[in-house]
Amino acid sequence: MWTELLNSSYFALFLIVALGFMLGRIKVRGISLDVSAVIFIALLFGHFGVSIPKELGNFGLVLFIFTIGIQAGPGFFDSFRTKGKTLILITSLIVLSAALTAVGAKYAFRLDTSAVVGLMAGALTSTPGLAAAIDCTGSPLASITYGIAYPFGVIGVILFVKLLPRLLRVDLEQEARRLEMERRSKYPELQTCVFRVTNPQVFGHTLAQLNVGRMAGAVFSRVKSGARIVIPMGDTQLNEGDYVQAVGSLEALGQLEVLLGERQDGELPLVESQDIQSLLLTNKAMVGKQIGDLNLHQNFGCTVTRVRRSGIDLVPSPDLALKFGDKLTVVGEKDGLNGLACMLGNNAKLLSDTDFFPIAMGIVLGVLFGKLNLSFGDGMSFSPGLTGGVLIVALVLSAVGKTGPILWSMSGPSNHLLRQLGLLLFLAEVGTSAGKTLVATFQDNGMLLFGVGVTITLVPMLVSVLVGRLVFKISLLDLLGTITGGMTSTPGLAAADSMVDSNIPGVAYATVYPIAMVLLIVCIQVMALVV
Repeated sequence: MWTELLNSSYFALFLIVALGFMLGRIKVRGISLDVSAVIFIALLFGHFGVSIPKELGNFGLVLFIFTIGIQAGPGFFDSFRTKGKTLILITSLIVLSAALTAVGAKYAFRLDTSAVVGLMAGALTSTPGLAAAIDCTGSPLASITYGIAYPFGVIGVILFVKLLPRLLRVDLEQEARRLEMERRSKYPELQTCVFRVTNPQVFGHTLAQLNVGRMAGAVFSRVKSGARIVIPMGDTQLNEGDYVQAVGSLEALGQLEVLLGERQDGELPLVESQDIQSLLLTNKAMVGKQIGDLNLHQNFGCTVTRVRRSGIDLVPSPDLALKFGDKLTVVGEKDGLNGLACMLGNNAKLLSDTDFFPIAMGIVLGVLFGKLNLSFGDGMSFSPGLTGGVLIVALVLSAVGKTGPILWSMSGPSNHLLRQLGLLLFLAEVGTSAGKTLVATFQDNGMLLFGVGVTITLVPMLVSVLVGRLVFKISLLDLLGTITGGMTSTPGLAAADSMVDSNIPGVAYATVYPIAMVLLIVCIQVMALVV
C-alpha cells in the first residue's frame, strides 16, 4: 500500500511538505531550517525512488519567482540606483571567484575542461549555465559533473545562509527594523500646526497668489477668519489675525512660521458640516492619477492632508501619483467627502481580493520572454531562461503598476500564500530529482569531483562576505540577497526569506540575479573556449 501511495505524486508531495515542516520546526542551538527543511526530506525520498513531476516543480518555480518579482519591483529600481553598483560588484566577484576556483582546480587536479565547466554550473545551481556548458563542450561529462556538484550547490547555500547570521552575531529582525527606520527617515514624520497670520506681506493675498504651502512642502487643512472656519481654496484670502492650520514636516512648518506668523497651540475645530476621514484608494481607474489632476477643491470642496503608503505618511503634493491601497486623510464638507469616497472606491474588501488574470498574464509574458535567444556572434548567445524571464517581466510590470484596467500588483497576504505554495512545489521537485543520483554519483565518480564542487560553492560566498561586510559594510539582509542572487540560488533565497519578515533580501536578489546569470554564462563560454 505504501509503495502505491508513494508512487502517487500528490500524496508524496504533501507528505514531503508535512515532514519538511516538522523537521523545519526543530531548533538546534536556536537555529532551524524552517521551510528549507522540505528539500532535505525530498532528497531522502528521492534517494528511495520517489519522484515529483518536473512540471510541478516548474509550476512552483514560476509562482515563487513571479511573486518575488512583484513584491520586489517597487523597490528594485530605487535599490538599483542607490546600492546597485555595490551589489553588482559583489555579484561579479562571486561569479569570477567561482570561475577562478574552477580553473585552479582544473590545473591542480588535471581535470577535463568539460568536467570543470559542468562543476561550475552545478556549484552555482545554474541550469542556463549547464546548457551553455553542454553547448560549448558537446560532452556528456558536463552533465555528469553538474549532477555531482548540484546537490551541495543547493544544500550548501541554504546552510550558509542559515548559519551566517549566527556566525556574524547579527539579529536579522533587529537589522530589518534598523533598515526600516532608515527608509522611513527619508520621509520625515508629518505634524499638524496652527499659525496666526501676523506677517504684513501676506495680508490681503490669496493662497494661490502666495503659493507658500507648495513652496514649503506643506498642506493647508483649515483657515479661521473671525468666527468662520473654512476649508482653504486657492482664492481663500489671508488677513491679519487669521488662523491657518497646516500639515507638514518640522522643516516645512518652520518655513511657514517665517512666512505666515507665530505658531499657536491646539487645532482648529471642524464646524458641523465638515468632517475628516481616511479614504482608501481601491478604484482601479484612479490608480496612477496625480492628486493635482483630481481638482479636489473645486469638485468636492476637500483637501488631502496626508497620504499613507506602506506604513509611511507622504506629503500630498499635486504631482504625487496615487497607488492602489493608498490611504488618504481628507478634510472637507461631509457631502463632498461622500462623493470623493465613491470616486476613490474606499472598499477595504478589495484590498484582500486576488485578481488572477494579471498573475496568469504576467507569467505567460515571463515565460515567452525567457524563450528569447540573443546571439552575440562567435558562437556566444544568451537566453534569460524560465527563471530570468519571469523575474525580469515581474519586476518591470510591478514597477509599471498599471496598464489600462490591469493592475500588476497583489495584496500582501495573497503574495505570501502564492509564494509559499510555489516554493514548496519547487523544493519538493528539486530535492527528489537530486536525491535520485546523489549516492550513485559519489560511488561512480569518487569524492574528488564532489570536493571541487563544494569548494566552488563555498569560496565565492566567503569572498562575498569578506568584501561585503569589511569593504562595503552593507547590511546583512542586502548581503544575503546578493549571495543567493549571485549564486543563482532560488532555494537559498527561500531560506533567507523564511528567516526575517522583510523584502530586502528579495529586492537584492532581484537586483543582481540577471547580472549573475549573464556573467556566469559568459564565464563558462570563455572557459570552454580558452582554458
